[in-house]
Amino acid sequence: MASGNASLRAEVEDAISARPTVTDIHGDSHYSQLAQKIWLDKNKPPRVQPKVVKEELWDRLEQDGFAFGKLLLLEQSQVLEAYLWPGFSEDSSNYHVLLIALMINVKRRENVPSWDLLADKSSELSVLFRRIWSMTVDPSLSLPVQTHLLTFVIGAFQSLDNGLVRRECAPLVSISIWHNLHSDGVREKKLEANPSLKKAWRAAAKRYDAADEPTKVKLRFERNWLFTLMLGFLDKISDDKQLMSDNNLLYCERFLELLIDLQSQLPTRRYVNSLVQDLNFLTIIRTSPYYWQEDHGLVRDLVNLLQHFTHFPIDDQTGQQFSTVEYHQKHDARLSNFQRLIIKRYQSKLKILALSNLGSVDNNEETSSDLESLSDDDLKELCAEFGLRTSYPSSSLIVQDRNIVLRILLSSLGRYSTFQEAIKEMPILPTDAMLYEDSFVRNAEYTGSRPLAIPKINLQYLSMGDFLWRSFILHRSESFYEIRNHVEDTVKRMQPQVTGLDTRFEGFSRLALPIAKPAILEVTPAKVGDSKPAIVRAEVILDVQRLNPGIRKEWDTLRPDDVVYLVAVDAAASAMNNGHSHKRVRNALGITHIRCAEVLQVQDEKGRPLREYQAEAADGHERKVRQRRIILKLDAAAYSEDIKGSASGASGIYESINLLVRRKARGNNFKPILESIRRLTLSDIPVPSWLQEVFLGYGDPAAATYKRLSNRLKSIDYRDTFLDWVHLIESLPGKIIEPSEEAKSSFGPPYVLETLATKTEQEQPRPSKKRRRDQEDAPKPAGTETVQVSTYKPPNTGPYPTDAPRLNSVRFTAAQIEAISSGTQPGLTVIIGPPGTGKTDVATQIINNIYHNFPSQRTLLVAHSNQALNQLFQKIVALDIDERHLLRLGHGEEELETEASYSKHGRVESFLENGARYLIEVDRLARSIDAPGAHGNSCETADYFNLVYIRPLWKQYWDVVATGTQDAQQIIEAFPFHAYFSNLPTPLFPNNASREEVVDIISGCYRHIEKIFSELEDIRPFEILRNARDKANYLLIKEARIIAMTSTHAAMRRQEIAALGFHYDNVVMEEAAQITEIENFIPIALQNPQELKNGSASGKREKDMPLQRVVLVGDHLQNSPIIQNPAFSQYANLEQSLFLRLVRLGVPTILLDAQGRARASLAELYKWRYPSLQNLPAVLTQPEFQTANAGFRYEYQFIDVGDYKGKGESQPQPHFIQNLGEAEYAVALFMYMRLLGYPASKISILAAYAGQRALIRDVLAHRCRNNRLFGMPRAVSTVDRYQGEQNDYIILSLTRTTRPGYLRSLRRLTVALSRARLGLYILGRRAVFEAVPELQVAFNLLFQRPATLRLVTGEMYPTTRLIDDEVGEGIEMTGVEHLGQYVYKMTQAKVEAIKKGEGTMPPAEKVIVGDDDDDAVGGVEEELEDELDEPEGVE
Repeated sequence: MASGNASLRAEVEDAISARPTVTDIHGDSHYSQLAQKIWLDKNKPPRVQPKVVKEELWDRLEQDGFAFGKLLLLEQSQVLEAYLWPGFSEDSSNYHVLLIALMINVKRRENVPSWDLLADKSSELSVLFRRIWSMTVDPSLSLPVQTHLLTFVIGAFQSLDNGLVRRECAPLVSISIWHNLHSDGVREKKLEANPSLKKAWRAAAKRYDAADEPTKVKLRFERNWLFTLMLGFLDKISDDKQLMSDNNLLYCERFLELLIDLQSQLPTRRYVNSLVQDLNFLTIIRTSPYYWQEDHGLVRDLVNLLQHFTHFPIDDQTGQQFSTVEYHQKHDARLSNFQRLIIKRYQSKLKILALSNLGSVDNNEETSSDLESLSDDDLKELCAEFGLRTSYPSSSLIVQDRNIVLRILLSSLGRYSTFQEAIKEMPILPTDAMLYEDSFVRNAEYTGSRPLAIPKINLQYLSMGDFLWRSFILHRSESFYEIRNHVEDTVKRMQPQVTGLDTRFEGFSRLALPIAKPAILEVTPAKVGDSKPAIVRAEVILDVQRLNPGIRKEWDTLRPDDVVYLVAVDAAASAMNNGHSHKRVRNALGITHIRCAEVLQVQDEKGRPLREYQAEAADGHERKVRQRRIILKLDAAAYSEDIKGSASGASGIYESINLLVRRKARGNNFKPILESIRRLTLSDIPVPSWLQEVFLGYGDPAAATYKRLSNRLKSIDYRDTFLDWVHLIESLPGKIIEPSEEAKSSFGPPYVLETLATKTEQEQPRPSKKRRRDQEDAPKPAGTETVQVSTYKPPNTGPYPTDAPRLNSVRFTAAQIEAISSGTQPGLTVIIGPPGTGKTDVATQIINNIYHNFPSQRTLLVAHSNQALNQLFQKIVALDIDERHLLRLGHGEEELETEASYSKHGRVESFLENGARYLIEVDRLARSIDAPGAHGNSCETADYFNLVYIRPLWKQYWDVVATGTQDAQQIIEAFPFHAYFSNLPTPLFPNNASREEVVDIISGCYRHIEKIFSELEDIRPFEILRNARDKANYLLIKEARIIAMTSTHAAMRRQEIAALGFHYDNVVMEEAAQITEIENFIPIALQNPQELKNGSASGKREKDMPLQRVVLVGDHLQNSPIIQNPAFSQYANLEQSLFLRLVRLGVPTILLDAQGRARASLAELYKWRYPSLQNLPAVLTQPEFQTANAGFRYEYQFIDVGDYKGKGESQPQPHFIQNLGEAEYAVALFMYMRLLGYPASKISILAAYAGQRALIRDVLAHRCRNNRLFGMPRAVSTVDRYQGEQNDYIILSLTRTTRPGYLRSLRRLTVALSRARLGLYILGRRAVFEAVPELQVAFNLLFQRPATLRLVTGEMYPTTRLIDDEVGEGIEMTGVEHLGQYVYKMTQAKVEAIKKGEGTMPPAEKVIVGDDDDDAVGGVEEELEDELDEPEGVE
């Protein structure tokens, strides 16, 4: 065990230290010199030489043990794209093939594009795959080489979204592999069960019979490939000589990973699962000594995961998931068949077993005892009759004795728990035993060199239950990882020291306080059917007298249900260094126990609830605060286990607890989220039936789009979407526009568009299956669509200015109109919005159209961040949407820049305020018609007044108007509400108005008065309901039609919201590419399904989600969801959003193709990521985009920053990367801009790493914060947190000076380059980024300009100089010291000028210094602690 742990630690350390630096890439190493000499020499095209491939590359790599650092150095030297692949052909050597496979593996591990590099030669790609398939079953190759090839195979089967890769992989897992089932009878039974299988089997046989001999050889190889690999694996684990082989262990782990991948996706599982079960694969593994080796824990975990997928409750052919009851019923039927077989053949010997209850039959011990009466031959015969394989090839190393046959039979009779039963027992609150369990520690130390026993997120799921199970497992593991890191970091800051027999804390953390042992107050008996106490209440006392008021307030604001962590730290404990690094850290810190608890109440030192105490202290006198008492609800399950597992009971553990740790609320919401996921997993919540197959990844990717749905809308009122007729024509290119029959020529909006059927949409003959297969990836021709346009006269909404509707003023592009049209239609809409293309405007207009076209429907608006949600919500507020129908849930509502409050309680107050205002209007209306009585007392009296006075009066008046005999003047004279409308700013009826105009004005008056009473009718329930909570809930489920919340809020409150009966019809998600899949799913499942009216064909009472539309808006080429642990983000692919997966699956998307954010030249820096991206006319014509940046020669520049005081990047803490030179440069550049007059609010400073952000804030606090000349920039943020934001001028610090780090990610680079509108100044080390091939397109543009900052003198902001004006090269700033001196002299001159009265101080500006904390400009140490829950900068 110790040796295994030592090798794992060596892998971790090697993976960290072996990553090549810039010096390595350009240095004197063998591979660097070879690259410069052979394939990076631009003077001569590279030509592949077999000797170089074999001796200089392959042999050297083999000598180095295929060290990842060497492989990465070769990959970054572009050996694949510049040498190996261009020179590959059918005649290439095996070493050439192997090197290509190795480089593909490295690229996939680094998460950089791989298969696209090979797409230019599809025929050679087929050759490459065939060669690799053959080599994987070649026993002459060494185990390390076979393992690398297996890794390539795994990568291929994870990339089935690539058509070329899918074409090569599919034959290896087709129905032909059933030739390897152990008997024809077993195969025939499977074929008989499903007619489509029989058809597929006959088609495969026919294809084989019709093939020529070379093709038959190829087909035989394909159908035997997996079977050969599986037998080879079983031999490897059955070979006693391989028990201690590390190479054999790595191969076996990778092979299990491959099988898990195949079993976890329906298209590959469909036939593979039968082969796995036929081979008794899991049983053979579990009976081998290899499985039980002490240091083979990962193998055991992988086998358990393989068992989960192998026995997943699903029909392998149809994909139908079985319920827990159905699954066990099927197993019971199998046991009954077994008993019938015994009665028929072995009744005399197995009579007791034949008559036993089913629970006894699947009990291995009892059944094994009963089967002892059978001879070896009888036992084999029984297995054969039961459809089980009992023999293997004679060359196999599998031990084929009675014991293995017995184990095979017993395994087939065993009952397996379903995933719902397993997940129900999984605790959500962790203990130290869970946090330091071997599998979790392995996940934390992932380097990519070995697989992990965790489920992956890829293209498809087996079922909705499978999706939810994987999500729960991964999010639970990620949460535990964050908790463990947080506790370790906090304890480290507390600096536990030994004092006598006790532990004393010499350090400090704002997130932890030393405590005496918690006092157990109450342990209530367990509920019926449960074994743990119903509740365990405890009390801890906090000494807060030495805390500053800010930190004490943080402790005071602990809320009920917040999770805190009770930690036992024993500094005297022996700091053993054995085991994994996390266990070493635990031992070194003396952490002995960790328990979770939930806050019930925070009390003052006298035991009074803190709110009451604070209310008493509101008299202005500050009282001395000494203690706080926190009443906790302990983890009852852990407490129960503690009692059972300890001789001294739980008291021994809880008496040793001496530290209370908390986390920031932002990162401590794991419990309600995991509870929501678990409840969904245990329920039968579906996605809408029209979306389910697409969501799971099967069937036609376009099946959920409106063009394929039966409820497609034929006609839509686009209201203010189009500004005029020309806009309409421009927005529908390629379509035939026909005015309606009533209109003879063009006319103005509003427009109602009706799509007429096209020829291609009518029935066409269905092509044969072969033709469909051959043309699978070919685009389908689209017919010319005809759109009939009509209009109508919008109703007069009233005579007051406030009655006028608010209209859209955005001139949408054709792509935006397509997105709006699709989003207004029912179905799934996926909108890709590159930077600055108006994603938010499009989403807003979709919501506006749905609101007005479907008055009875409700829309749920979701975004990842409060910031994005508020931006979208503010635009909705500005449209013609009644504010009483708007609701914003969650804590970000207070940041809304609107006059009204849109929170639940704010909306209730607004309703009541509006009610009071309308009741005043009712009184005024009553006085205007001389109606006696107090009609404005309440909504009820107002309704009575309307029924008795107003409606009859209107009816009488409209009857007179309807006769048609009165002229305009007579109608005006008869109007009964002259007095009421006498307060208009202008006369109600203009002079010489026609009869039609007068009637229209009167209709507006009618609607104005009617609105008063309709709104009072909506307000009336709020008068009746007395409880504030009831009012808020009524608002949510009855009144609000547009409800906005973050994805996190939806996940936390899912059960609570659904239980209220909340119902909605549409979901619009902003930032959908930044949200994990489960966060995408929960808003879709935020309501309970409704029973279908017509039922199902089977007669079952089925339920479905009543959703009409799902609109996803995002950009998968920018940042993905941020996951802290690389094991979950890279290996498990948890960072994949539903948005990205749908794009990978080929779901039709709409790309917004015109940007209006940045100068055209700045957009060029990221346009290569969006080839069709154009510039809006405003970008090319508006003065701000044509004017130069005052004081700068260029509007963008890459500034090569060298070492400052002899240092480049540094790491004061792991992953906390800083660069003092770039920090000083960024601040000096900001000071220079401020001295020229640039507003601070128009400048943001971004850093690639959280550590650099902290350092920049520190330098700003020292040089600028308290100086009116400079002040603070609008934001100092990381690139990741600034996604979705923009500013006129961006100063960007790339930080790294040795290697590119995570900036090699194209997504992050895209975000970094697209935040600036007018000016972008990048600080970095040129040598680092010019060596990265993926980034060269962008950096080549940057490197075309000088690498030193060039300034223009004699200018102040704003300048009149145009961007193309010739001003020479400008003044060169040779380094940070030069710029610093220059700024210092400018500052001195500015101060002198102000003293002489020749200048003025700049106005004070309110700016946002940080993006997450009120005290963001603190020291680096404080910032380090603030980053405990932040993932930026983790690689």
